[in-house]
This record gives sequence, C-alpha cells and structure tokens, in this order.
Amino acid sequence: MRIGLIYDLFDAYPWQPNDPPDADAEYEPEETVEALAAAVRALGHKPIGIGTAHDLLAQIHDLDLDAAVTIAEGARSRNREAYAPILLEMAGIPCLGSDALTLSLSLDKVWTKDLVGAAGVPTPPYRVYASADAIDQDDLPGWPLFIKPRYEGTAKGITERSKVHASEALRAQVSWVTETYCQDALVECFIEGGGEFTVAVLGNDPPEALPVLQRAVEVNTGIGVHVLERRGVPEHPWAHTLAGILDAPLETRLQTYAIAAYEKLACKDFARVDFRVDAEGQPWFLEINPLPTFAPDGTFAIIAEIAGQPYEAFLADVLRRGLIRLGL
Repeated sequence: MRIGLIYDLFDAYPWQPNDPPDADAEYEPEETVEALAAAVRALGHKPIGIGTAHDLLAQIHDLDLDAAVTIAEGARSRNREAYAPILLEMAGIPCLGSDALTLSLSLDKVWTKDLVGAAGVPTPPYRVYASADAIDQDDLPGWPLFIKPRYEGTAKGITERSKVHASEALRAQVSWVTETYCQDALVECFIEGGGEFTVAVLGNDPPEALPVLQRAVEVNTGIGVHVLERRGVPEHPWAHTLAGILDAPLETRLQTYAIAAYEKLACKDFARVDFRVDAEGQPWFLEINPLPTFAPDGTFAIIAEIAGQPYEAFLADVLRRGLIRLGL
C-alpha cells in the first residue's frame, strides 16, 4: 500500500510578527518522519511524504494513497490538529489515529477536563480567565495555582512562573498568557507530593495501556523538567529529581484512568495521557494528547527501549493496529 505521511518540520512553521518564542515547539525534527517512514517500510508498504496540511490541501486531488498518517500540528487555531484529518476524510483516504473532532476537542484543555472528569477520572479544580480583570479572588480553586494556555500542546506557555502562590503573581501570569497566546488562561490547582507520570495507550476494542513512565520534576518548583526544557525557551541547568514512588497499585490506577480518558474522548490507535499524583497517592489527570510525538527520543521510543524492542519494529506495530482498525 501507499501510505501518506503528513507532518510539520521545525523549518515549516509559518512565523508571524509577535509570535511567542515557543510557537513551533509542537513541530518535529526530520528524524521523526524518518522513523515513521521506516515503520511503514517494515510493514511492507511504501511511505509517501506529503508535508504539512497546507501541502496536503495543494495535492489532495492528485494523490494516490491507500491510507495516511498525520502528525501535523498546524498553527493558530484550536482546530489546527484537525486540518489534515478533515481533508483526508473529504478525499476518502483512510487516516490512522483519532479523527478531527477528537483532536480539536482534546486540544481544548477545559473541555477535555470536563469530559474526562465526567468519566470518573479525577482532574484538578480549575477556573478559566479571558484576562486578569476577570479573576475573582474569592472564587479560586486553591493555592498553589498553575497557569497555562487553554489550547496549546508541548507545554507551550509554561515557565517556572506558571506556578503561583499569591494574587499578584496570578494576575501577572494570566495577563502574560492571554496577551502572548491570544487565548484564555486555564488556572488549576497545582498537584504536589507524588510526582508526575505519563501513560501511552495503543489500539482499539480494547485499547492497551503501556507501562507507565515517571517524569523528572524540577527540585524548586515541582514542575516537570520536560516542560521547562522545551524548544523555544532559554537553556537552563535545572536541578531535578524523581518525586514519588511508582508501585504496582499506582501503575494500575494510572493505566485504568488513562484508558477511561482515551475511551471517553473516542481516541483511536494511539495517545499519551499525563498525570500528577498527590502526597496521598491520588492520581490527577492533566491532559491527553492523541497526536503525540513519535520522535526517537520521545515517550514511545523510551517504552520501546525498555521493552528491548527496536523502535522501527515498535512503531510498525503501532501502525499495524491502526491499519487493522481501518480494515486494511
């Protein structure tokens, strides 16, 4: 089969004046596309490099594809991750991964929290503010608080200043987020004490939660180091540690919650779910990413390494599950 690959490389970001410095943080290095292409070849199929969703739009009537995989993030819209899946759907080309509605909904952290909470998965109490003037000091969910843009990924808009302990800092950070990213600020309770974890979920009917990975947190703030070290922010020698203990009962709870979130949002084929755990060992859902990175140094590559499996073979199995779902 001919399988199209739709992707955004770092040098493809459509920069505009006043874009935040981390605006391209969700885009990918060439190595990610090469890994996906190798996985397609390992399945006996031919990878067809398309490029961005805009490249797909320009070529859509001339493409001869049996299926496609998109990791394209788009830009400047909470529907941006849905651009490629919608075009493929309109052209009748089967697409691996979650559909456009799930991608758009899950990028909106507020709607996601509401739905996942309705599925019985604990998520930190929150408020949403369009500006600092909207903050009601008598109606806050509890200190310390954590502030981030409502619909961004790859930790965009998060710095060491995102965790606040007082009203003045809260107002300042909400103003910065709303003005810099031109969207609402999500303000939620910061979960402390038990560490940060991520769960990869694969497949369908039923989905499978993979072994849980623990993430290092920065010593002074408790924020995940991977958040503070993303693309577009100055390098800094963050001191870090692994907070909390991942034992078998906690891993099972995290996996159960991850699958509940995955199914509630109708995810397909693959996703990554992030959690914080409090001092009493209670997991709290943070967010889900049905368009995760397949970079050779990302979560899925780490899991493959732990399992002693070549990354090409691991990714081939991920894609195989999606092709089976599509009947291909």
